Amino acid sequence: MRNLTTETLPAAFTAPLLDWYRENARDLPWRHTQDPYRIWVSEIMLQQTRVAAVLGYYARFLEAFPSVEALASASEERLMKLWEGLGYYSRARNLQKAARQVAELGRFPDTYEGLLELPGVGEYTAAAIAAAAFGLREAAVDGNVLRVVTRLTDCHDDILSPQTKRSVRQQLQAVMPEQEADIRIFCQATMELGATVCVPNGPPRCEVCPVRELCLGRVRGTAETLPVKKQKKARRIEEKTVFLLLRDGKIALTRRPENGLLAGLWEFPNAEGTMAEEAAPAQLAVWGLNPKAWKSRLTAKHLFTHVEWHMTGYTVEVTGAGPAEWEWIDRAGLAAHAVPSAFARYYAEAQKLLEE
Repeated sequence: MRNLTTETLPAAFTAPLLDWYRENARDLPWRHTQDPYRIWVSEIMLQQTRVAAVLGYYARFLEAFPSVEALASASEERLMKLWEGLGYYSRARNLQKAARQVAELGRFPDTYEGLLELPGVGEYTAAAIAAAAFGLREAAVDGNVLRVVTRLTDCHDDILSPQTKRSVRQQLQAVMPEQEADIRIFCQATMELGATVCVPNGPPRCEVCPVRELCLGRVRGTAETLPVKKQKKARRIEEKTVFLLLRDGKIALTRRPENGLLAGLWEFPNAEGTMAEEAAPAQLAVWGLNPKAWKSRLTAKHLFTHVEWHMTGYTVEVTGAGPAEWEWIDRAGLAAHAVPSAFARYYAEAQKLLEE
């Protein structure tokens, strides 16, 4: 065991970590390539999204857009449909903006600074691509890495502080290996340790940790209390009334504004606030519609990072034209439009109604 007096990451951390990773790493498709395009797509998809949720999307996305040029020239409608359900849709738009920059440049930027200039690429993503795709000694710091390092060093600083992230990155930079093959997997190995062994929301699995003998948090009994993260502000609650409006075997969709939350995606017509059923006809009248038959009432909730939607929904058969910007679509049309997962319950109900 090392002399546990220093509260910085020891150089002895690297060798056992890499040995463990080579034996225990999950078999993930983006770990079998050095193609910066494929690594970049995986890193963007994995932002705030679980690995299990990304796997299917990753395969379908690369089948549809096998190259950066294919993504650059794709229609936004097709892009957003392929992204449907992954959430954080600005990621997809930034992917395409960056793809167009790369296509124009004629190659992927091969430096950390060059990667940082791409839309949607921050310090973590730039470092992850630089290391895995180009073998550059750039340490990537995400939530898993912050947890591993703060437990190893018994650091009680707030991990949401930029200063803490900078300190962790500097410590990792100091112990990064020199050999290119090792550099390419170092960031992945540190993240893998946090994802599968030094886990969140429960006790770390110290008994199988390759660097347990180096861990100040384990020795001092503080590992389970780390990392320290200052409490975020509570989400703002927004109430909405959603309408599934049926007319002649079709259902109404409208496009969200081009700016703001879920910008430019399709949604079912809705209004702010929670409407009782007796008040809902007045909203239909505003849209130039008349209720013909009330079919069902559905409630749903969706959590965003800073906002929480509480939704009450009504399924109504109607007559009337409705606003000119609306689209009335059948089941095939619904499948072709990108409707965000915030409306998942209503989307499933719409599919069922259109089948009937």
